[in-house]
Amino acid sequence: MFRKLVTFLLVALLMNLAGVRLAYADSQEEKQARFAEKIKANVLKLGTGESARVKVKLRDQTKLEGYISDAGAQTFTVTNRKTGVATTVAYPQVKSVQGNNLSTGAKIAIGVGIAAAIIFIILWFTTGPGSD
Repeated sequence: MFRKLVTFLLVALLMNLAGVRLAYADSQEEKQARFAEKIKANVLKLGTGESARVKVKLRDQTKLEGYISDAGAQTFTVTNRKTGVATTVAYPQVKSVQGNNLSTGAKIAIGVGIAAAIIFIILWFTTGPGSD
């Protein structure tokens, strides 16, 4: 009986160890580099031009607002719509980016939703309970 209990406990411990994942600690530089890559991907996804409006907060608490006039491999340029002042920003300097433009898929979904609502309203009033 004692042998079965010890065997069961050893099997349970081995199964427990099999499920353990090693946690690798990334250095601060690696974390910042990954975050800068995310920012770069978001900026490139927004595109350039006056329709690519953004609000950017930098690590030094500076806030920029305008549109992305240029996006490169290491930096992007935010141009203020009112003053026309262009500020070049390196991706690692960015704390957050909020884009205000919609993707093509979102525009299509909004258009389809509006069309469906119009069709529903037309059908409601033409075949609804009060149309007899």
